[in-house]
Amino acid sequence: MKKFPEAAHLYEKALYYDKAASLYIRCKDWSKVGDLLPQVSSSKIHLQHAKAKEADGKYKDAAQAYESLKDWHNVIRVLLDHLNNPEDAELIVMKAPSIERVKMVARFFLRVKDYHSAIQFLVLSQCNDEAFQLAVQHGKMEVYVDIIGSESTQEDYQSIAFYFEGGGNHLQAGKFFQKCGQYSRALEHFLKCSNTDNNLAVEIAIETVGQAKDSSLTNQLIDYLTGESDGMPKDAKYLFHLYMALQQHKEAARTAIIIAREKQCAGNYREAHDVLFSMYTELRAQKVKIPKDLTTNLMIYHSYRLADLQWDREDHLKAGHMRNRVSNYISRFPKHVVTILTGAVIECHRSGLKDSAYRLAAMLMRPEYRNEIDKKYRRRIEWLVRLPDTDTSDLEEEKTPCPFCGCQLPQNELQGYSCRNNVPYCITRVVTC
Repeated sequence: MKKFPEAAHLYEKALYYDKAASLYIRCKDWSKVGDLLPQVSSSKIHLQHAKAKEADGKYKDAAQAYESLKDWHNVIRVLLDHLNNPEDAELIVMKAPSIERVKMVARFFLRVKDYHSAIQFLVLSQCNDEAFQLAVQHGKMEVYVDIIGSESTQEDYQSIAFYFEGGGNHLQAGKFFQKCGQYSRALEHFLKCSNTDNNLAVEIAIETVGQAKDSSLTNQLIDYLTGESDGMPKDAKYLFHLYMALQQHKEAARTAIIIAREKQCAGNYREAHDVLFSMYTELRAQKVKIPKDLTTNLMIYHSYRLADLQWDREDHLKAGHMRNRVSNYISRFPKHVVTILTGAVIECHRSGLKDSAYRLAAMLMRPEYRNEIDKKYRRRIEWLVRLPDTDTSDLEEEKTPCPFCGCQLPQNELQGYSCRNNVPYCITRVVTC
């Protein structure tokens, strides 16, 4: 007879819920099945219900039914194969992880050619070996590298280094040999980098040698930077950075002064100032004695920069003192001798520093400078030399004691008369503190 609805109804009346639910499933009376499921104890019937929902195309209901059974494999399968819902599948894998479930989600991303998500999901699920192999197969190693970041093992880094080494990517190979502590091999790759990668490669090579603390690697890099190995000396800033990485501060300071002189000879005074200031602050931070040459040079370039600022503010006395000080070191400004001296004469004369104005004007009248003076200032400077003021003294400055030898110093004198030490000064005004 097979009258399933009637039989199911009778079983329900008799409180045989498992048998009733099984028969309601056979007749696809889902409303009745839903009412009875809370009373059904048999997991087989719950599974039967889930499979029936799936077969009937009711995939959301099927996924919920599988989830109530904690049948995570089938939940993930339905979400991916029928509902195209990788987000919920990922959440389930994170909640109930297993290698097979991870691979199911990864296979889904591969099927839709979303290699980035596939690799990312494998890494997040700590399946790095599978993620690495996937990256190799599909040429997505850069994606893998970005995803693993710094949270990986030495073995992972070595595998990545070998991959890039095989592909001739010296920069990336060097980076990952460095990460796994193979410093010699890393340096070898950095020094082979092409011109397009060279600057970054040299910076990381310096970092590598600093970590290695190996004298042979240090000497190898110094030979490269000085041009001993290839006849092509590199920018001196790299040698400075190397000495800083090795904490050889005296050598770094000497190199900084050399770099500043190169900048100054090219007329790049702001860059010279920045190099020296960076070195000064680093040495202060390391509590290392700062060479006198460095502090003197920094004071000169700082005065040069502030002179223009004071001129813009129309504080002619301060500008005059600054320009006067800079003029005392005019050999440090070979490309702008006449320009600097001219500005100094004008500011000193305007601010009452008449002796300084006359002295600097006389210097400008030398044959090697005279014809280079701007025409609009030349006659004025010539008259200043020919017909000096009767009172040619500078305005008297306030004096303060030298903190080293105690002698009284004018505010704008930054070196003790007796001790010859550089005196601390205000960074905004460059006068004694």
